Amino acid sequence: MRPLLTVFEKSPDGGQGHARDMRVRWALEEVGQDYDIRTVSFQEMKEPSHRRLQPFGQIPTLETGTVSLFETGAILLHIASEHAGLLPEDDRARAKALSWFFAALNTIEPPIVEREAAGYTVRDRPWFGELLVLLDEKVDLRLRDLSDALAGRDWLCGHFSLADIMMVTVLRRLEGSSLIEKHASLCAYMERGKSRPAYQRAFDAQHALYRAR
Repeated sequence: MRPLLTVFEKSPDGGQGHARDMRVRWALEEVGQDYDIRTVSFQEMKEPSHRRLQPFGQIPTLETGTVSLFETGAILLHIASEHAGLLPEDDRARAKALSWFFAALNTIEPPIVEREAAGYTVRDRPWFGELLVLLDEKVDLRLRDLSDALAGRDWLCGHFSLADIMMVTVLRRLEGSSLIEKHASLCAYMERGKSRPAYQRAFDAQHALYRAR
Protein backbone atom coordinates (compact mmCIF):
# COMPACT_ATOMS: atom_id res chain seq x y z
CA MET A 1 0.00 0.00 0.00
CA ARG A 2 1.01 3.60 -0.47
CA PRO A 3 1.81 5.42 2.78
CA LEU A 4 -1.36 6.75 4.40
CA LEU A 5 -1.05 10.05 6.22
CA THR A 6 -3.67 11.37 8.65
CA VAL A 7 -4.27 15.11 8.52
CA PHE A 8 -6.71 17.65 9.94
CA GLU A 9 -10.10 17.64 8.28
CA LYS A 10 -10.15 21.37 9.00
CA SER A 11 -6.82 22.84 10.04
CA PRO A 12 -6.77 25.69 12.57
CA ASP A 13 -4.33 27.58 10.32
CA GLY A 14 -6.52 27.39 7.22
CA GLY A 15 -4.00 25.38 5.26
CA GLN A 16 -1.04 27.74 5.62
CA GLY A 17 1.44 24.93 6.14
CA HIS A 18 1.84 25.19 9.92
CA ALA A 19 0.11 21.92 10.78
CA ARG A 20 2.68 19.23 11.50
CA ASP A 21 1.64 17.00 8.62
CA MET A 22 3.44 19.58 6.46
CA ARG A 23 6.77 18.18 7.68
CA VAL A 24 5.80 14.70 6.59
CA ARG A 25 4.39 15.83 3.26
CA TRP A 26 7.60 17.72 2.51
CA ALA A 27 9.82 14.74 3.34
CA LEU A 28 7.70 12.42 1.19
CA GLU A 29 7.85 14.87 -1.70
CA GLU A 30 11.63 15.20 -1.38
CA VAL A 31 12.10 11.45 -1.83
CA GLY A 32 9.45 11.14 -4.55
CA GLN A 33 7.13 8.91 -2.52
CA ASP A 34 3.46 9.08 -3.45
CA TYR A 35 1.05 8.91 -0.52
CA ASP A 36 -2.62 9.01 0.36
CA ILE A 37 -4.31 11.03 3.08
CA ARG A 38 -7.09 10.38 5.53
CA THR A 39 -8.73 13.45 7.04
CA VAL A 40 -9.88 13.35 10.65
CA SER A 41 -12.08 15.79 12.52
CA PHE A 42 -11.26 16.97 16.04
CA GLN A 43 -13.91 14.56 17.33
CA GLU A 44 -12.52 11.64 15.33
CA MET A 45 -9.03 12.36 16.66
CA LYS A 46 -10.26 11.49 20.16
CA GLU A 47 -12.01 8.27 19.22
CA PRO A 48 -10.48 4.82 19.98
CA SER A 49 -9.80 3.99 16.33
CA HIS A 50 -7.50 6.99 15.96
CA ARG A 51 -6.01 6.71 19.45
CA ARG A 52 -4.81 3.25 18.57
CA LEU A 53 -2.62 4.99 15.99
CA GLN A 54 -1.89 8.15 18.01
CA PRO A 55 -2.32 7.69 21.79
CA PHE A 56 -2.59 11.44 22.38
CA GLY A 57 -5.33 12.04 19.82
CA GLN A 58 -3.26 14.23 17.51
CA ILE A 59 -2.07 14.30 13.90
CA PRO A 60 -0.20 13.21 11.91
CA THR A 61 0.18 9.47 11.78
CA LEU A 62 1.71 7.46 8.95
CA GLU A 63 0.77 3.89 8.03
CA THR A 64 2.88 2.08 5.45
CA GLY A 65 1.33 -1.38 5.43
CA THR A 66 4.30 -2.62 7.42
CA VAL A 67 4.55 -0.12 10.26
CA SER A 68 2.40 2.55 11.87
CA LEU A 69 4.07 5.65 13.30
CA PHE A 70 3.15 8.80 15.19
CA GLU A 71 5.22 11.87 16.14
CA THR A 72 6.77 13.77 13.26
CA GLY A 73 10.31 13.10 14.41
CA ALA A 74 9.78 9.35 14.28
CA ILE A 75 7.93 9.57 10.97
CA LEU A 76 10.62 11.64 9.26
CA LEU A 77 13.39 9.38 10.53
CA HIS A 78 11.51 6.37 9.15
CA ILE A 79 11.14 8.04 5.75
CA ALA A 80 14.85 8.85 5.73
CA SER A 81 15.71 5.25 6.63
CA GLU A 82 13.62 3.93 3.75
CA HIS A 83 14.77 6.40 1.10
CA ALA A 84 18.13 7.83 0.12
CA GLY A 85 18.77 11.56 0.04
CA LEU A 86 17.54 12.95 3.35
CA LEU A 87 20.52 11.91 5.49
CA PRO A 88 24.19 11.80 4.52
CA GLU A 89 25.84 8.40 4.16
CA ASP A 90 29.07 9.55 5.81
CA ASP A 91 28.90 8.75 9.54
CA ARG A 92 30.17 12.13 10.73
CA ALA A 93 27.92 14.12 8.44
CA ARG A 94 24.98 11.90 9.35
CA ALA A 95 25.63 12.45 13.06
CA LYS A 96 25.69 16.21 12.51
CA ALA A 97 22.43 16.13 10.57
CA LEU A 98 20.74 14.06 13.26
CA SER A 99 21.99 16.41 15.97
CA TRP A 100 20.46 19.39 14.19
CA PHE A 101 17.28 17.43 13.51
CA PHE A 102 16.78 16.86 17.23
CA ALA A 103 17.90 20.40 18.04
CA ALA A 104 15.00 21.68 15.96
CA LEU A 105 12.58 19.52 17.95
CA ASN A 106 14.07 19.76 21.44
CA THR A 107 15.86 23.12 21.60
CA ILE A 108 14.33 25.51 19.07
CA GLU A 109 10.67 24.47 18.95
CA PRO A 110 9.75 24.29 22.69
CA PRO A 111 10.20 28.01 23.52
CA ILE A 112 8.44 28.96 20.28
CA VAL A 113 5.46 26.77 21.14
CA GLU A 114 5.46 27.99 24.74
CA ARG A 115 5.27 31.60 23.52
CA GLU A 116 2.53 30.72 21.04
CA ALA A 117 0.49 28.85 23.66
CA ALA A 118 0.69 31.76 26.10
CA GLY A 119 -0.95 33.99 23.51
CA TYR A 120 -3.91 31.62 23.39
CA THR A 121 -4.28 30.84 27.08
CA VAL A 122 -3.26 33.80 29.23
CA ARG A 123 -3.39 36.83 26.95
CA ASP A 124 -6.11 38.41 29.10
CA ARG A 125 -4.12 38.19 32.33
CA PRO A 126 -2.70 41.46 33.70
CA TRP A 127 0.80 40.01 33.84
CA PHE A 128 0.80 38.73 30.25
CA GLY A 129 2.98 41.60 29.02
CA GLU A 130 5.73 40.78 31.49
CA LEU A 131 5.50 37.10 30.66
CA LEU A 132 5.73 37.83 26.94
CA VAL A 133 8.96 39.74 27.44
CA LEU A 134 10.49 36.72 29.17
CA LEU A 135 9.21 34.32 26.51
CA ASP A 136 10.52 36.55 23.74
CA GLU A 137 13.94 36.60 25.38
CA LYS A 138 14.01 32.79 25.51
CA VAL A 139 13.10 32.52 21.84
CA ASP A 140 15.53 35.22 20.78
CA LEU A 141 18.41 33.54 22.60
CA ARG A 142 17.82 30.37 20.60
CA LEU A 143 17.47 32.28 17.36
CA ARG A 144 20.73 34.14 17.92
CA ASP A 145 22.56 30.88 18.56
CA LEU A 146 20.99 29.29 15.49
CA SER A 147 21.86 32.28 13.32
CA ASP A 148 25.48 32.12 14.47
CA ALA A 149 25.66 28.39 13.73
CA LEU A 150 24.17 28.87 10.26
CA ALA A 151 26.50 31.74 9.31
CA GLY A 152 28.05 31.28 5.88
CA ARG A 153 26.01 28.18 5.01
CA ASP A 154 22.86 27.64 3.00
CA TRP A 155 21.88 24.56 5.01
CA LEU A 156 22.61 23.37 8.52
CA CYS A 157 24.99 20.62 7.41
CA GLY A 158 26.25 22.12 4.17
CA HIS A 159 23.86 20.08 2.05
CA PHE A 160 20.09 19.97 2.41
CA SER A 161 18.96 17.24 4.80
CA LEU A 162 16.19 16.06 7.06
CA ALA A 163 17.42 18.57 9.63
CA ASP A 164 16.46 21.44 7.35
CA ILE A 165 12.94 20.11 6.81
CA MET A 166 12.42 20.07 10.55
CA MET A 167 14.14 23.38 11.27
CA VAL A 168 12.42 25.36 8.51
CA THR A 169 8.98 24.13 9.53
CA VAL A 170 9.73 24.99 13.17
CA LEU A 171 10.91 28.50 12.30
CA ARG A 172 7.84 29.11 10.14
CA ARG A 173 5.80 29.29 13.35
CA LEU A 174 7.42 32.71 13.87
CA GLU A 175 6.69 34.10 10.41
CA GLY A 176 5.41 37.65 10.58
CA SER A 177 6.87 38.29 14.02
CA SER A 178 9.63 40.77 14.80
CA LEU A 179 11.49 37.96 16.53
CA ILE A 180 12.36 36.20 13.28
CA GLU A 181 12.41 39.28 11.08
CA LYS A 182 15.40 40.79 12.88
CA HIS A 183 17.45 37.73 11.94
CA ALA A 184 17.94 38.22 8.21
CA SER A 185 19.97 35.04 7.81
CA LEU A 186 17.17 32.93 9.31
CA CYS A 187 14.56 34.59 7.10
CA ALA A 188 16.72 33.84 4.06
CA TYR A 189 17.17 30.28 5.27
CA MET A 190 13.39 29.82 5.53
CA GLU A 191 12.92 31.22 2.05
CA ARG A 192 15.49 28.78 0.64
CA GLY A 193 13.52 25.94 2.16
CA LYS A 194 10.20 27.27 0.91
CA SER A 195 11.57 27.69 -2.61
CA ARG A 196 12.36 23.99 -2.98
CA PRO A 197 9.98 22.31 -5.45
CA ALA A 198 9.20 19.53 -2.95
CA TYR A 199 8.18 22.09 -0.33
CA GLN A 200 5.96 23.89 -2.81
CA ARG A 201 4.25 20.65 -3.85
CA ALA A 202 3.64 19.76 -0.20
CA PHE A 203 2.31 23.22 0.62
CA ASP A 204 0.03 23.31 -2.41
CA ALA A 205 -1.39 19.89 -1.55
CA GLN A 206 -2.11 20.89 2.03
CA HIS A 207 -3.52 24.27 1.07
CA ALA A 208 -5.73 22.83 -1.66
CA LEU A 209 -7.29 20.40 0.81
CA TYR A 210 -8.43 23.17 3.14
CA ARG A 211 -9.40 25.55 0.35
CA ALA A 212 -11.80 22.88 -0.91
CA ARG A 213 -13.57 22.61 2.45
